[in-house]
Amino acid sequence: MSLLRLAILSLWNRRLTALLTMLGIALSVTLFLSVEKLRTGARASFANTISGTDLIIGARSGDVQLLLYSVFRIGNATNNITWQSYQDLAAQREVDWIVPISLGDSHRGFRVVGTTTDFFEQYRYRRNTGLKFAEGQPFGDLFDTVIGADVADSLGYRPGDSIVISHGMGRGTGAEHDDKPFQVTGILAKTGTPVDRAVYVTLEAIEAIHVDWQGGARIEGLSIPAERVRNMTLTPKTVTAALVGLKSRIAIFRFQRFVNDYEEEPLTAILPGVALSNLWSLVGVAERALGAVSLMVVMTAILGLVTTLLATLEERRREMAILRANGSSPGTIAMLLTAESGLITLMGTLLGLGFLYVLLFVFQPLLDNRFGLYLEIDAPSMRDWTILGAIVVAGIFAGLIPAWRAYRSSLADGMSIRS
Repeated sequence: MSLLRLAILSLWNRRLTALLTMLGIALSVTLFLSVEKLRTGARASFANTISGTDLIIGARSGDVQLLLYSVFRIGNATNNITWQSYQDLAAQREVDWIVPISLGDSHRGFRVVGTTTDFFEQYRYRRNTGLKFAEGQPFGDLFDTVIGADVADSLGYRPGDSIVISHGMGRGTGAEHDDKPFQVTGILAKTGTPVDRAVYVTLEAIEAIHVDWQGGARIEGLSIPAERVRNMTLTPKTVTAALVGLKSRIAIFRFQRFVNDYEEEPLTAILPGVALSNLWSLVGVAERALGAVSLMVVMTAILGLVTTLLATLEERRREMAILRANGSSPGTIAMLLTAESGLITLMGTLLGLGFLYVLLFVFQPLLDNRFGLYLEIDAPSMRDWTILGAIVVAGIFAGLIPAWRAYRSSLADGMSIRS
């Protein structure tokens, strides 16, 4: 205890230098823990992009490919599911609900998704959180549309505005379905998922805008006005994919096997959670690189601590000599410097932990509302405490370097005046 008290008094005597060193460690620890929090939060948000959906069904393809185009709207399907097959799957006794998805068109760079109003009721993200409307309501008419939060923010749309859908991902003369404009009826609240970056219309609307199109182009000499289309049978011929919820989770693998062995056409059923894990393993390299960079920052701060202690040794030669003259052994001097190093690191680490929670309380709502990145404000996990403990131990070991130099100093060297 006397050694600890002596270390505290010694640091107080050099409080400005000690405080700056402590602050450097605190900032590096805050950065490291922030990166860890962002990393785990990003992984959790990624894994919770879609929640509560037991299976995703599409044409025969790879798991990641099906996940990319059905959930993230990246890429295109190898084939579609016929409407007859979709109805057959929906009629199976294991199915509690099923939501169709039809892709292929766009609006000013944003994908257009043909679906039903069940999508807004059944789609879940982030631990079973449902979709909410920031403005307006779901579509109720053939040419109504609901847009995601990013679409509304980027293009400045509000309920009542009129938009024109483009054929495919093209955007130019002849590619727009400008004879059948849509009216925005609702804007979804921000979710931080691909839902924010899409335009939603009914399956019948997808059929309606293509009645006078064939092979990706307008049929020459044929133009069917919107009012006439309303009186036509607009039953979909195909859908791109389907989100499925089952009555019992026990039946997931049995129904997945049924879909994969479906005789009418080649289909694939994937578990979203498994596919998301596979996809994360492909894109998680940046996560590990960011963690390595933040670790290097902590190591740099520890190195700065060693440098500071070594730099002050020359100034403290008289202090060491007085301690030796009062009976302190070289080992005591070494332990004093090690204790100082440990105290600076411990206080810097705890201060950094405090900075982290201040940042969380201030920026958590902003990250959630603006980027859809939800960071939980909870107690440090066992992994966090292990990391913090390792940093403190590293600081103690770092103090052994100046401690060894002080240990080797003699009383005569301390009392002598160097020219």
